[in-house]
This record gives sequence, structure tokens and C-alpha cells, in this order.
Amino acid sequence: MDSISESKPVCYDIFNGDADGICALHQLRMAFPQEAIEVTGVKRDIALLEKIQVRAGDHLTVLDISLDTNVDALRRHLDAGAFVTYFDHHEAKSAFQHPRLEMHWSAARDVCTSILVSRFLEDRYVMWAIVAAFGDNLIHTANGMCMQQGLTWVDRGQLQELGKLLNYNAYGEQLSDLHVHPAELYREVHRFANPFDFIRSSPHFLALQFAYAEELTYLNDLHPVEVRKQSIIYILPDASWSRRISGLLANKLHEEQREFSFAVLTPKTTGGYVVSVRSAHPEAKPASEFCSSFPQGGGRQLAAGINHLEVAEVEQFFRRFFEYFEDI
Repeated sequence: MDSISESKPVCYDIFNGDADGICALHQLRMAFPQEAIEVTGVKRDIALLEKIQVRAGDHLTVLDISLDTNVDALRRHLDAGAFVTYFDHHEAKSAFQHPRLEMHWSAARDVCTSILVSRFLEDRYVMWAIVAAFGDNLIHTANGMCMQQGLTWVDRGQLQELGKLLNYNAYGEQLSDLHVHPAELYREVHRFANPFDFIRSSPHFLALQFAYAEELTYLNDLHPVEVRKQSIIYILPDASWSRRISGLLANKLHEEQREFSFAVLTPKTTGGYVVSVRSAHPEAKPASEFCSSFPQGGGRQLAAGINHLEVAEVEQFFRRFFEYFEDI
């Protein structure tokens, strides 16, 4: 920061480190190239606006992180004179209007942040929005977009795998859990205008493909800790691979057994658990509504989570989870 002129406004690209955040920023920067300071982290590290200090005239591009979680920092940066462009698809109960805030938001079930960016850019780079949609487990939406683009089933399979792997890399308690730092992965993605070229040419794709295939074998020994008529809970072992695979396991379970709602609890090295929840009935029983009832919870109707659940709260979590998702 010392090398930045005191009089020159600073640009920040602040993005979720998962497939959606990376693909959203990639599209924007292909359309509007700009030097910026990148601020990102693991998928659950969403209080990213707290990590910067701004001055009047600075510009923040914010992608795929909850406004509700960042609302205090957002107001502080706007009060300091910063300009903010915000794209997101999570719940935003704290949303507000401001002359220096440009908000592109929707909590519709069939959108992710990259789709919102793609629409803003008139689908100029829609292939990357498809990758993100697959990564966010919006399979029906992504397949529909593939049909509109005339893609073959082989093409769809490749884009789905890429989205899955970009998302897989983002899961972890801390950056050291990840195979590739999200900022580095974004820069690698940004070398390729076409996702199929990334798949064919990037060593990062092969590395993530190999790592995912290896860790997927660990799931063969997993069993749920409790099963009810309409909902199931898993608790993963305390291991680095658990923290990397937890979110994709929740997506995988949802895809394979859509009639069930799922919770996946993953131990944290500092104690307690991080929780991934998937709802079988997202409109009647939104996962976001359930998770938001916990202090560090939130998300979307279909997929939500809790960033920290104390060990002493697990029994209460089980009771509330089954009360909520069994009452259909």
C-alpha cells in the first residue's frame, strides 16, 4: 500500500473465493479491464469488507458475498466517500439505497452472482456463468443455459466438472486447507477467455481434478449419524479433507436424494463445527431461514450454512433441524 499515491483512488476487487465469485469477477474484468487490489478468502470467509480501509474516491467491486454480513463495513466505506458496485444473490434483508452504491441483486432460486453479471454484460461471457451455475449446484438452470448455447452433453459435462472443481477448491477453514489460493486461481482463470481452453491447458485444472478424485474416495466410508423421514444429518471426521469436501458432499447428497434435506457438520480446528444445509423444499422450507436463526448463519433458499456452531449447541441444532425440515 505504501507505493500507492495518496491522491490516486484505489480500486478493490472483493470476491468470494468459490466458483461463483471467481467467474463473476473474471467476466467483469474481461469486459472492463482494471488494475485492482484483490480481496478474497475461503468460501466461508465472507466478512471481506472488514478487511480494508478506504478513502474518498476509492472504488469497490463486491461479488458474491452477503450484504447482511457486511452491512456495517459497507456503510462505513460509503460514508468515507467510496463508490461501490455490488453483485450478489444471497438474502439481503439489510439492503439500502445510497447515491454511491450500485446494487445488482436477486435472491431468485435460479440465479447466482455470475448469472447476474452475465445479464449485466448481455451474456458476452455466458460460458463462465454456466460454469458458476454448475458450481453453485444450479443444475437445472445451467443445463437450460447449455441448451440455449447449443452445447453437447460432453461440453456440459466438462463445464459442470470445472464448476465443481472451482467450488471444491474454496472449501476449507483457512487458506492453508485449500489446494490453490483463490486469488491465484482467479488469476489463472483470467488467462482464458474460454473455459474449454482452461480445461485443456491449465495445470490447475488437472491438479484439482486429481485431488478431488482422491478425496472423493474417503466418502465411501461415511454414514449419516441420524436419518428421519425427510431429513438426514452427517458429521464428518476432524481432517483437512473433510473441510475441503464438506460443501460438495452436501451438493452431492442433494443431487442424489432430492427428497431429503441434509445437514453436514464439519469439525473446526479451533473447536465447534461449520455447517452446510441443503433444503429439499426451498420455497416452503428455505435453508436460509433455518440457518439465519443461528448467530453465524445465512445463505440462500436451497443452500445455506452456519459458519460456527458450538459443540454445546449440537444437540439443540439436531432438534431444531428435524423440527424444521420434518414439518412439511
